[in-house]
Amino acid sequence: MEEEKRIKARLRGVKWRVLIMSGKGGVGKSFVTANLAAIYASRGLKVGVLDADIHGPSIPKILGLHGMNLTAGPAGIMPMKGTLGIEVVSMDFLLPNEETPVIWRGPLKTRAIRQFLADVVWGRLDILLVDLPPGTGDEPLSVAQSMGEVSGAVIVTIPSELSQLVVKKAISFAFKLKIKVLGVIENMSGFTCPKCNVTYKLFGEGGGEKVAREMKVPFLGSIPLDPRIAESCDKGYPFIIKYPNSPAAGALKDIAERILNGLGS
Repeated sequence: MEEEKRIKARLRGVKWRVLIMSGKGGVGKSFVTANLAAIYASRGLKVGVLDADIHGPSIPKILGLHGMNLTAGPAGIMPMKGTLGIEVVSMDFLLPNEETPVIWRGPLKTRAIRQFLADVVWGRLDILLVDLPPGTGDEPLSVAQSMGEVSGAVIVTIPSELSQLVVKKAISFAFKLKIKVLGVIENMSGFTCPKCNVTYKLFGEGGGEKVAREMKVPFLGSIPLDPRIAESCDKGYPFIIKYPNSPAAGALKDIAERILNGLGS
């Protein structure tokens, strides 16, 4: 098929192709994706991010690219370049305004994702992070089946029991498609009061590590809550750049290193 040949050609220069997944929404998956991208770019790697969440694209907002528009030339669609040269493609760049909903059924979503893979000029990248929507439906399946060789999947969860139940489905999804699970990240693992230094486990404790152990996959680490995370996402700059010495930034950097180790860097 012609489109499959184009996808293969477009991704030929990408060393690692990593899916960022979650079983449910609201766990901070896009925050994790954007900040991993910033960490790798700050280390001199060439990084791309494909925001495959058709209905709720948020990577452009987090990386300060919200409101921009994609451009196309003879070579194809050009990614937008954000902080540290991170190349980004997202449905957000194709919407007339932020209130516009994408009311599409599965086949249209699949077509859009395949077009992003087949027509975007990714060029040479060390790593392409694909921010998938929650669950195991059309978009994750389309990406996983269209990309050819996937280097691995990273699963993001929060400590709650509900999230643990659902995230196991995301891990099983990767298993069924024979995608290597690089590990589980537990986000929002606790909040330490800056005044009294007491840590509050607002969403439970140890859920990410528990599900990793039960599913026999690596546990990549826990990211504590920090009110400045919401601030950085809203204002469009990576948290790890603005607050590099915070505990959450330190956890993200350790996780980023473990992912590279899992990829065999």
